[in-house]
Amino acid sequence: MIRSLLATRYLTPLREGGSLPAIVEAEDDELYVMKFAGAGQGAKALIAELVAGEIGRALGLPVPEIVLMTLDTQFGRTEGDPEIRALLQASVGINLGLRYLPKAFAFSPLLRPSPDPGLASAIVWYDAYITNVDRTSRNTNILLWQGALWLIDHGAAMYFHHIPAGPEGFQAYSEDPFPLIKDHVLLPFARALAEADIVLRERLTPEIIGRIVDAIPDAWLTGAGQSASPTEYRVAYSDYLWRRLQASDLFLQEAIRAQH
Repeated sequence: MIRSLLATRYLTPLREGGSLPAIVEAEDDELYVMKFAGAGQGAKALIAELVAGEIGRALGLPVPEIVLMTLDTQFGRTEGDPEIRALLQASVGINLGLRYLPKAFAFSPLLRPSPDPGLASAIVWYDAYITNVDRTSRNTNILLWQGALWLIDHGAAMYFHHIPAGPEGFQAYSEDPFPLIKDHVLLPFARALAEADIVLRERLTPEIIGRIVDAIPDAWLTGAGQSASPTEYRVAYSDYLWRRLQASDLFLQEAIRAQH
């Protein structure tokens, strides 16, 4: 179950993110990294964050808790920065938050000890499945927190859903071998890819995929640039994700080839 929370206090922007994410406090008195619906990438980046992130959590991978974060019309009205104030005003309604990991720092492949081969393999398999183009040595989107790896920032995943054809074209990408996996920061450590495929395929079912897709807010599926109804989009996402899972040998073999 994905929790829904009200944002209560804007703390600080994270300016290293192109969409100006921010650390906010919510009604449960916890801190979250908030991704805004009014940012330049739009709602599709939030859909990717939600769907890809929850798939990771369903697979048992270390993804911080994801919540739906509501901004009311009063939030941030006293913000002095006009760019941030405009972003907050454009994001009234449902946004996305990830549990903040205080004092976490960016993973580097040069750090020792090296990542566990089993975990590295699972992460590579997962990123190939969700077609995540943004887990490279230049921008790992992996944090080290309390001695463990944590996966963040999945807004660039599922790039197929930006195609002009809309949801009717999703299925054509379900058998994409994803050659960009060659740039994955953990690929050199992923020495158990075949084993990861066997284990992770069994952890996703049509019911789990359906529950994740059903959690996408309608508001994210009816905004600018959306060409179909929320129901049509949900059916397309679910069908794509299930068909891609059945074709996992294609992206598995591509990842194995990329290691040689």
